[in-house]
Amino acid sequence: MAAVPLSVVLFTVFVLATGLERIVEMVVSTRNARWAFARGGVESNRRQMPWMVALHVGMLLGALAEVWLLGRPFLPWLGWPMLVLALASQAARYWIIGSLGPRWNTRVIVVPGLPLVTRGPYRWPGLRHPNYIVVAIEGIALPLVHTAWITALVFTVLNAVLLLAFRIPAENRALAAAAAIGTGTRT
Repeated sequence: MAAVPLSVVLFTVFVLATGLERIVEMVVSTRNARWAFARGGVESNRRQMPWMVALHVGMLLGALAEVWLLGRPFLPWLGWPMLVLALASQAARYWIIGSLGPRWNTRVIVVPGLPLVTRGPYRWPGLRHPNYIVVAIEGIALPLVHTAWITALVFTVLNAVLLLAFRIPAENRALAAAAAIGTGTRT
């Protein structure tokens, strides 16, 4: 039996740590959703959540499966820059979460009476959905840390379909409704 390359072990640890971080995000999201609902929050497009969760879990599992089963190599010229992008995506995600505070969650929930957030990345009006930009970058970068290009490609296409066809339109409708009454939050 051949020894497992150290890069595969380290990549596996990185992906599992990312998965653990996603579980923590779901706990924070659930807590924040309770906060929003306690203040009269209104949820939009709840049906897309299982698809979003499946896509993100699939990306993590797909990257691991591709590396382990297809023997994808670690290519330093690709892997190191992608690792930097994946880690930068995490930092950006925490900046977004911190900027939104208790209003951040993985669902589309608007709390009537609250003004739109205008700090952090939301201070730039043209940057409507910074979290989705971060997710797109991470969905490419994380699998490519260890050349899992099939996972990166499939995630990118499916993520684009979910975001552009369902999630962003639902969020834009919720934000427009909130703007009409001068309230809301962003994701």
